[in-house]
Amino acid sequence: MKTGTGKYERLLERCKTLEAIPTAVAHPCEESALTGAVEAAQAGLINPILVGPAAKIEQVAKSANIDLGKLEIVDAEHSVDSARKAVDLVKQGRAEVLMKGSLHSDELLSAIVSRDGGLRTGRRVSHAFVMDVPTYHKVLIVTDAAINIAPTLEDKVDICQNAIDLVNSLRQDKSEKPKVAILAAVETVTTKMPATIDAAALCKMAERGQITGGILDGPLAFDNAISKQAAETKGIKSVVAGDPDILLVPDLEAGNILAKQLTFLANADSAGLVLGARVPVILTSRADSVRSRIASCAVAAIVAHARRRTM
Repeated sequence: MKTGTGKYERLLERCKTLEAIPTAVAHPCEESALTGAVEAAQAGLINPILVGPAAKIEQVAKSANIDLGKLEIVDAEHSVDSARKAVDLVKQGRAEVLMKGSLHSDELLSAIVSRDGGLRTGRRVSHAFVMDVPTYHKVLIVTDAAINIAPTLEDKVDICQNAIDLVNSLRQDKSEKPKVAILAAVETVTTKMPATIDAAALCKMAERGQITGGILDGPLAFDNAISKQAAETKGIKSVVAGDPDILLVPDLEAGNILAKQLTFLANADSAGLVLGARVPVILTSRADSVRSRIASCAVAAIVAHARRRTM
C-alpha cells in the first residue's frame, strides 16, 4: 500500500490495538470495492459481511484472484436490495459500520434515510472528507462536499456538530477542542453574501451552546482560514486561523471543488465518511483507490469504537 505523509499511517497504527468492527459491505461487485473490503479485513480493521448477488461477488473475486476465505456473503438480487439488506444487518445488531461497495451513493443513502426502515437519528446526515494534505500539518476535515447541496442554517448546525464529533472521536488528546473554520468568499459579514450571515450565526449559536465541543470562527476566506500570516495581514485575530481541523463549506459545489482541488493539485489523500446516521457509513467513490478505502475503514473503526464507549 502506498505510503503518504504519515497521517493515515498513524490512524492505521492506532487501529492495531482495536478489535475489528463488524461491517456490512453493500454490493461489492467491482474489483476495487471488493479488494478494499478484503484488504481492510486482512489489516484487522473490519469483519466484512458481503451483501450482494453471491454469484457476481464470487465471479469478481475469481477474476481478480481475491481470496474470500470464510467471509460471509448475504445474497441479494440487485444493488437496491443490497443496500436494504445491508441496512437490515445494522438494525439487527450484526453490523456496526456500513460500507458502500460499487452501487450508486443515492441507492445506499436512500436506504439509510428511509423513514420506514432506515438508520435515521435526530441529526441531519452529512458527509466528511478526512484529508491527508501534504502541505498541511494535520488531518483536515472538509464538510459537506457530497450530500447536502444547499444547506440551510439549521442544516449547517448538524453538519458542523457531526464534524466536531468526528474529530473528537479521532483525537486522543481530549483536552484540545476541534477548530472549525466556516468558509466564505470574504471574512466580513454582509447581506449580499448569505454564507457570511450563516457563518456569523453559527459562531453565535456555538457561544449559546447550540453547537458544542468545538471552537468556531467565521466567516473566513480560505486563505485566512489556512494561513495565520494571511489572517494577520488582514488584521484578523483568530485562534482558528492557520490551524483549523475542520473546513465547513457554504454548499456542496464549493466543498466538492475544494476537496478535488486538494486531491488533484495538492496530491492529498481522502477518506470519506457519512455522519449523523445510527452508525458510521464508509462512502467512497467507485474510482477511489484501495488505500483510500482502507483509510476510510480505519476512520470508521475508530469512530465505531468511540460510539461503543458512549452507549
